[in-house]
Amino acid sequence: MNITVVEHNPKWKHEYLKEEKLIEKILQKELVNSFHIGSTSIPDLKAKPIIDILLVVNDIKALDNYSQQFEKLGYEVMGEFGIKQRRYYRKGGNNRTHQIHAFQYDNTQEIERHLSFRDYLCQNSEIRQQYGELKSKLAHKFPNDINGYSNGKDEFVRKIEKEALKWHWFNR
Repeated sequence: MNITVVEHNPKWKHEYLKEEKLIEKILQKELVNSFHIGSTSIPDLKAKPIIDILLVVNDIKALDNYSQQFEKLGYEVMGEFGIKQRRYYRKGGNNRTHQIHAFQYDNTQEIERHLSFRDYLCQNSEIRQQYGELKSKLAHKFPNDINGYSNGKDEFVRKIEKEALKWHWFNR
């Protein structure tokens, strides 16, 4: 996979909304809510041009019944893919365009983690800039190594996730 980090593109929001409608048609009553997450959801943040989608569903195991429909949309069905009680889907192969992270409605720890991180970065321009610069440096250093790129971000992301969760509870 080629790692490319680019300036924020306002079209990413529209790409998310377009995909959200397709997913809603598939899941209908199983879907509780859908959110645009990840770097493409944060204005003024450099990002890999991959739309991250968080799905909150009634029954995580029921998503397994929709594998064929997700495949018809071009998604690769990956199961839990390293995070218990999650369903992960990716689209675009080596030139990935979308990723879906699905959790059952009561998996509040994972849902809050994603949403708090997004919202915290939207409110903190200095941290947003630091994160964007880090991602650019790592993409340059690891242009074809997703593990090197991800590992390079890990410490920063974990630190910011902790700050974001505290911020979230303080600002409720």
